[in-house]
Amino acid sequence: MPNSKTNIKAYTRQELRDTIAALGEPAYRADQIHRWLFSDRVTDFEKMKNINASLREALSRRYVIPSCSFENEAIEERSVSAPETSKFLVGLHDDEMVETVLIPSPDRQTVCVSSQIGCPLRCTFCATGYMGFTRNLLASEIVEQVLLVNERLGDRSPDTHVTNMVFMGMGEPMLNLNNVFDAIETLTNQSYNFSLSRKRITISTVGLIPQIGELARSGLSIKLAISLHAADQEKRTSLIPVAKEHTLEDLRHALHEYADMVKEPVTLVYMLIEGVNDADQDAINLIRFAQGFLCKINLIDYNCIVNVKFNPVKAEKRDRFIHTLVNAGVHVTVRKSQGASIDAACGQLALQKKNKTASRPY
Repeated sequence: MPNSKTNIKAYTRQELRDTIAALGEPAYRADQIHRWLFSDRVTDFEKMKNINASLREALSRRYVIPSCSFENEAIEERSVSAPETSKFLVGLHDDEMVETVLIPSPDRQTVCVSSQIGCPLRCTFCATGYMGFTRNLLASEIVEQVLLVNERLGDRSPDTHVTNMVFMGMGEPMLNLNNVFDAIETLTNQSYNFSLSRKRITISTVGLIPQIGELARSGLSIKLAISLHAADQEKRTSLIPVAKEHTLEDLRHALHEYADMVKEPVTLVYMLIEGVNDADQDAINLIRFAQGFLCKINLIDYNCIVNVKFNPVKAEKRDRFIHTLVNAGVHVTVRKSQGASIDAACGQLALQKKNKTASRPY
């Protein structure tokens, strides 16, 4: 018989306060319960010792406390180019799965989290887009991705922990802003056992303009990265279909306003794809787009995915592209692809798992 109890972690912090108030309890009880769930990470209401017995009993009757977990199929430490890069399949509260990636470097431990199961935007270069869209992640499921990786780091070395977080995994975080914001509030709570600085959190988006404005007005002052990939409207729309509604001209205006409000540079992520966006004119278009507002360009290699006929650029072509940008005085960083040997393009591992499950005989 299906469990009729509700997942208490499905509530945002405000929804939890409203729920506890409806049970006749003061608001601070909700904050205590939230701390037990996400700071102490208990899985049994009876362990919430500062909650009165009658409330614990009422909660036990109505709710369950599920947990996300690493799947056995998680792939770790198999990248030739970056031996410590680890990619995980994370089982969610309803047994769906998303991908989470740990990207270490000498001065930081960055966890790349998913915000949706699949993605509705269907960008042509992205494996996640080929999965279709199932649902938004709960705030708790976003939080637990970070906490799981942090625990794994602690198991490896007691002094090692997650220092940075990027919403750059499966899904478009701007289409799940309420849960993204709530997750950030939890993960940056300085009184919890684990917390991050907001200055070390980045949201990556294909450039949904109304939501960029909402993020600017939120007061979170976190970093923003834009998956640009082309500074020509026709080319960008061919790569990112939703760019037809969010034009480059409007996007540039929104980013100018964001940088002015937040006082932080916007990162323009540009993935070089052979024969698509790697010409001299593409570099010139990118330079023009980046002028006039606080930004930096992050060039990355394309990670090949199954059934998509794109290829990464050759080293000589990439160097020519970089040279053009640098000569124009643009701030450029170059990020080598980390994890091609572990299918690290977003969605590949989950897509493989989904395909295996779909084809399994019963």
